[in-house]
Amino acid sequence: MMNTYIKVGIAVAMALSLGTQVMAADGGNPKKGKHLYKKECKACHSANSEGLELTPMTKTMSQWDRFFTRDKHKAKPAVFEALSEKDLKDIQQFLYDHAADSDQPATCG
Repeated sequence: MMNTYIKVGIAVAMALSLGTQVMAADGGNPKKGKHLYKKECKACHSANSEGLELTPMTKTMSQWDRFFTRDKHKAKPAVFEALSEKDLKDIQQFLYDHAADSDQPATCG
């Protein structure tokens, strides 16, 4: 009986962890997203630049998701409008995968 509870608990934990990793930018390519982030975002989001300094670790996974679904770069919406839906998904996936609370937090070097 105890073995059954343990197996169910492990199955639920695995399902939840898989669900959170896929949630971000369903189908986004993080490698392409890193390249696009460096090309499209970093010029305004690095030290001593126009915007706030941002790296993937600046936000948590859920904060990045909210940024891409609700905020949509409201300070300068034209920035998002200039990028394709696919490019935005790729950038979102990169930021999500390396957010402060991810398994691989990282700055964008």
